[in-house]
Order: sequence, then C-alpha cells, then structure tokens
Amino acid sequence: MRYPQKGEPLTAGCDEAGRGCLAGPVFAAAVVWPVGKELPGLNDSKQLSAKHREALRVHIEENALAWAVASSDSQEIDRVNILQASILAMHRAVEALSLKPELLLIDGNRFKPYFGIPHRCEVKGDGKFACIAAASVLAKTHRDAHMQGLSKYYPVYCWEKNKGYPTALHRKAIATHGLSKEHRLSFKR
Repeated sequence: MRYPQKGEPLTAGCDEAGRGCLAGPVFAAAVVWPVGKELPGLNDSKQLSAKHREALRVHIEENALAWAVASSDSQEIDRVNILQASILAMHRAVEALSLKPELLLIDGNRFKPYFGIPHRCEVKGDGKFACIAAASVLAKTHRDAHMQGLSKYYPVYCWEKNKGYPTALHRKAIATHGLSKEHRLSFKR
C-alpha cells in the first residue's frame, strides 16, 4: 500500500460504492491521508470483512487530514446513468472536504475533471494507494449503514443483508412485491 510522502502534492483519494446495486444511492468518498501515518490492514473495502471495515472507518475518520462522503440517489442515477452519478457523488465529496487538495487520485479509469484540481485515474487504485483505499472503506461503510437504515422501511427486500445488490433473494422479493421508490429503474432486474 502506497502512503503519501513528504514533498508530494496534497492528494485526495476518491472511490465509490454501490454501482452494481439494484436499489439505493451510489456513495462516494474523498480522503486526504497524512504523511507519515500508516494504517495496518488498510485495503480495498471489497477485500475486507464488514467488521474490519467498520474498525478501519473509525481510524480513518479520526486520523485523516480531511474526509467527506456524498451520494447520488436512485432517481439521479436513472436520470444521468450510473457512471455520471458516481462521478457527481465524487465531485460532491471533494467539494465537501475541509481543505482543498492539489491532486485527485480516482479509483478506476473514468472521471470528469473537477474544477481546478488535476486528477489521475488508477485502475485497482483501492488496492494500491492508501488515500483511495481509505475512500473505498468510507464509501462502503457509509452506504451499508444507509441501506441498513432503509431496510427498516422496506423489510421485504432484505437490504440489511444484501445492501441492494442483485442477490437471488432480492430479485425474488422484487418479483413478488414489485419495486420500491429506492429501486433504480434504469437497471435490468
């Protein structure tokens, strides 16, 4: 895992969670990680258990120079498409940071420039760069918590377990009960 080094531009890592879901918002996070501080066990959120992600979330939120989480809801996803909604959520997260980074490191290969801050896309960056991995963890844990909250209003879809992803149980619930207002209409079920 690559951590920021002294003399490098102040960098925010950006990542999203929830692109492949049938329901709920896509979440994005931006994290500026301090020079000289390592976080053992930090990795791409998909490689971590839920318990480990939650523990890391606390450390990230306490130790980052700056962090922010933002989202784009299912209606916006349907209106602009999931890629554009993911980029909008990342822009919102960068905008919400308490300090302005000099560089954005984006997980993946697609991004639209953010006003006046250069960016670099990094495929599988969440497994290479600490700031992107930290953003991955925050986006995933905040989204999971959001879906857990929504599951209380829509218990038939079992979002507390599947978080809106297209599991067999989720698809069966859609076939039986139809769609909720949280479902993305632009996705094939």
